[in-house]
Amino acid sequence: MPRIRTVALVAGVALLTRRAMRRRIEASPLWPLPALDEPVSGQPRSRALRLRVAGRETVADGVVQLRLTGERLPGWEPGAHLDLVLPSGLVRQYSLCGDPDDTSSYTVATRLITAEQGGRGGSREVHEELAEGVEVEVRGPRNRFPLAEAPSYVFVAGGIGITPILPMLRAVEASGADWRLLYGGRSRASMPFLEEVEKLGGPDGGRVTVVAEDADGLPDTAAFLAGAAAGTAVHVCGPEALMDAVGAALPAGCSLHLERFTPRTATDGNAPFEVELRRSGRTVAVPADSTVLAAVRAELPNTAYSCAQGFCGTCQQRVLEGEIDHRDELLTDEERDGSMLICVSRARGERIVLDM
Repeated sequence: MPRIRTVALVAGVALLTRRAMRRRIEASPLWPLPALDEPVSGQPRSRALRLRVAGRETVADGVVQLRLTGERLPGWEPGAHLDLVLPSGLVRQYSLCGDPDDTSSYTVATRLITAEQGGRGGSREVHEELAEGVEVEVRGPRNRFPLAEAPSYVFVAGGIGITPILPMLRAVEASGADWRLLYGGRSRASMPFLEEVEKLGGPDGGRVTVVAEDADGLPDTAAFLAGAAAGTAVHVCGPEALMDAVGAALPAGCSLHLERFTPRTATDGNAPFEVELRRSGRTVAVPADSTVLAAVRAELPNTAYSCAQGFCGTCQQRVLEGEIDHRDELLTDEERDGSMLICVSRARGERIVLDM
């Protein structure tokens, strides 16, 4: 009898607990849960690989090159980049600068950027933690800076911006296309792959113009572009000021192709707006001088993010309502139809609704 009473008591407590829990759920502002598709937030953008650092070399002052090896690596084309998931969990993007025909390894290079120079720790971690033999998670490759089809090419690279352009130079040289390069940097010693670049320019060096600021001053982009024929594809990678200068001097009939180090800045300023978090039943205000990510994390502190510059895709969120002001350099046109990177992108109107 005591055992029967104990079983009945336990069953009764369980029934009361289930009823209490159901009442709490039904009283929740999230009840009933909206019938929405699985949100894209936090989902890997591509298959992750575990690669080993098989080679490490200093290729210029403050620039280290890594050779990452694995099996049956996905192919890539000039202009592509990788996401490196660093040991701390930071995600950083680095352009592939090796040989696309090599299916056993990827090559990337990164310049050390100190905190005083605006660095946020990623490049320091690469320089200090990714020694030979270390395994690192890699996502990609992805290409938002493909080599355009054109009868002729002009390339402009600033410093480490030579990394995505170097495979392009090899490709156009092998194809016999007409091309020229303007390569600028603080000093010759700080410019990676300079020797190879100058060899690609031919014995007379006529195709390559090297401008070291400590000896030559700033490059004259307008003079360099002046002779570009209509139809020329102009590919640029480097600091924002360099890309602005090229854009301002672009000759008529030429196409401009950019790879940015930092997110695009707004041309018409920022305005405040509201963000409804549909799944959470909350609405947050985004001031003109802040971001959606900051406003959302104040309410949902576990919201995932990494680069905070619109490159890695960690903070991608599904948009249910509202017009998006996309400011990232990552999402495809298809992805932009229904999602945004909340670290940099904003609403075009007064309100936007996220699947959060």
